Amino acid sequence: MKPYRTIAAALMLAVTGNIAHAQSAAGSAAGKDYPTFYVQASGGYFFNVSPGEFPNVGPYGPYETFSNVDPLTGAQTSVISNKILTGSYGQGFRTGVSVGMNLNKYVGLELGFHFYQSNKNLMTHQVEYEDGAPAGTPPLLSVESKGYVEAVDVAPAIVISPGHYQGFNPYVRFGLVIPVYGRLKIHTDGNAVGETSLGGVTYVTETAFQRQESVKPSFTLGFQGALGVSHPLCKHLDLLIEAEYRNVPVESKSKEVTAYQESTQVVNPANGQVVQTITKGLSDLATAERYTHYQTVLDQNSNTPTDNPATNLHPTYKDENSPSDDLKSYINIGGLGVNVGIRLRL
Repeated sequence: MKPYRTIAAALMLAVTGNIAHAQSAAGSAAGKDYPTFYVQASGGYFFNVSPGEFPNVGPYGPYETFSNVDPLTGAQTSVISNKILTGSYGQGFRTGVSVGMNLNKYVGLELGFHFYQSNKNLMTHQVEYEDGAPAGTPPLLSVESKGYVEAVDVAPAIVISPGHYQGFNPYVRFGLVIPVYGRLKIHTDGNAVGETSLGGVTYVTETAFQRQESVKPSFTLGFQGALGVSHPLCKHLDLLIEAEYRNVPVESKSKEVTAYQESTQVVNPANGQVVQTITKGLSDLATAERYTHYQTVLDQNSNTPTDNPATNLHPTYKDENSPSDDLKSYINIGGLGVNVGIRLRL
């Protein structure tokens, strides 16, 4: 009877092994319910979480200042009010597309491409009144600058989830932010009142100007981290919502005046008649006024103004035919935001 028992035992082992193998294969097939690849589009709004002091706009600091000045010397005699201007270039709208690849059910790689535009920020507001002038007299100088950031970045990241691809699937994402394009764009409006002498007669000058500047940043790396959840809308389409934090510090590299318009009316104070109008455009600016290189340190060899640029609309530089030098500034285009998007599972 032993041979029969041996044959029966062998058959049972074979059947049991085949069943176990089939169950294992079926389990593996059932377990691979995650997409190998996916493409997603999202957009959201980021909030200011770390406000800081804005950089200078030329000779004007990040302040809203109302003051009285001596019209003969241009020296400040008293300050009516002074307020520091703070905020962040990380507050604004961001949109983007991403491609992802899941290495297994729990870990994946993602590469995002994003466009960002911040809200406009008041960077400087300077108003100077003639000391002792009657109330209601127009200011001698009024300058207001507003700036915003436009940026494009590439964001590689690792995505980790519990693998609940058939229902609510929470996940965390963390990685780098690599800006590939970015500009701080500044628009300035200004008005100035002065005097000039023509033929021995003193006339009043009324100048209005507009200036557009574009600040180019140095290369930088930032950090991204997100906590989100996705849920299937249908077989290949998911809805996702996430909270994301970004920290992207940026330092200035160079600046260019990209547009400039100036119009000066020479007015006879006796009758208010305009006797002459003088206009200037971008091509009339000296190289030193139009282009700026930012430096960590300024010294006696730096191409800086030889007069006071705060009281001279077109200051004189040591070398008018070379770009001027100025101190570097630093901003952050990161923030805390909420994104909503859709994901196509391939």
